[in-house]
Amino acid sequence: MAGKVFFSVSMSLDGFSAPESMEGALATTEQRKQDPRLERWMAQWMELQAWIFPQRFFRESLKLGEGGEEGRDNDIARETFARTGASVMGKRMFDGGERAWPEEAPFHTPVFVVTHQRRDPWERPGGTTFHFVNDGIHSALGQARAAAGDRDVRIAGGSETIVRYLNAGLVDEFSIALSPVLFGAGTRLFDGVDASRIALEPVRSESSPRATHLSYAVHPR
Repeated sequence: MAGKVFFSVSMSLDGFSAPESMEGALATTEQRKQDPRLERWMAQWMELQAWIFPQRFFRESLKLGEGGEEGRDNDIARETFARTGASVMGKRMFDGGERAWPEEAPFHTPVFVVTHQRRDPWERPGGTTFHFVNDGIHSALGQARAAAGDRDVRIAGGSETIVRYLNAGLVDEFSIALSPVLFGAGTRLFDGVDASRIALEPVRSESSPRATHLSYAVHPR
């Protein structure tokens, strides 16, 4: 039996999934020190993701050392990883991650990158292999489903790719970690979504000291 297609992201209270410019993610430490705007981008990103950084599972996955928090936030991070048999992402997210991820990329499953670039599969230590798909989102999802087996496929991001899958009616459910931070500007998670075609069914709402976790099933309207 095929698994579900889902996404799971952090979002600010005013609806942004990333700060205003991706330049901050791609900048070096030295560039951020010299440019306050880039430094501000990184500070906002750290605030957005602050709920997950201290979690024991996250620290173990990225080999950041022993210890870390255990609780519902940690359980949610672990459950998201455990259900994912393959991931799909856009080229922009991959470009940023290629520079930022450790050698052992944090997916540990096949990842299918929607792109116009032709490139051989890129295998990383720890079980992650990036496959570059040149013929659209449906092809990428089909390949991800085949790779995932009976586990779920995660649309990892970024927001533009998530919205493309939502608008195509290909997402079964999603979860948002609502972080207690305001951006004012940035990348809106649902920018461009066709709300006339999408209905949401609340599934779960859980609060922790660090975030509010919201889950929805997606249905055609």
